[in-house]
Amino acid sequence: MQHLTQDQRDFFKDQGYLTIENLIPAAEVEYYSEIYNSFLDNTIDSSGLRSDLSGDPEAGHEKITQIMVPGRLFPELLNKPIHEKTLRIAKELLGEDMQLDFDMLINKAPGTHTETPWHQDEAYWPDLPDKRAVSCWVAIDRALLENGCMWYTPGSHKGEVLPHTQIGNKGALQCRGSEEGSVYVELNPGSCVFHHGRTLHYSRGNTSKFHRRALITNFRPGLMIELERSMGYDHTGERKVK
Repeated sequence: MQHLTQDQRDFFKDQGYLTIENLIPAAEVEYYSEIYNSFLDNTIDSSGLRSDLSGDPEAGHEKITQIMVPGRLFPELLNKPIHEKTLRIAKELLGEDMQLDFDMLINKAPGTHTETPWHQDEAYWPDLPDKRAVSCWVAIDRALLENGCMWYTPGSHKGEVLPHTQIGNKGALQCRGSEEGSVYVELNPGSCVFHHGRTLHYSRGNTSKFHRRALITNFRPGLMIELERSMGYDHTGERKVK
């Protein structure tokens, strides 16, 4: 199995994100695409574990669908290539004690024009003594500027967690950020980008006619996961199907 180069590890350490091309091949993308659609249409019941990150209760439909812990609802995913490969890379980036904390699906629906606001993932999480954390954003569809690919602010993981506020009705957290000085990352299906838990990131709205589906895996040290669980924190919460 191919490992990261020293240049890749150094880039992540300095910039706070790292793109990996062709994490999985096209045939495997098709498998994930079918499973993903079963979550979106609720064939795989995600009641109580999904929400609309747009925070718009008047929309009548989900603009930015977030479904938490799909691997718990469909355990087969946990032994498939995305989970296995992203765990290996997380260990190379931040240490052999990294383990899967949680996974999630985020779909930006066609024509929603709804931004995912600037934020740092760490703002969602409890305060832990070991801050090491990395997330991997795997594209199931092509992620382009017009459908809401991710933007990252290089080096922002070296600073503090910024003040965050919540938008709308239990919507996403947001903080101050700007495309100026940031970079966007377009991805083909099956490619991915890793980012540190403190890296500032956001995405534009989806102005295209196509979905922008992503599967995200999140990793932190095993001892910190145990501490989270002892605090009653498992990254789920109460959510509703719309």
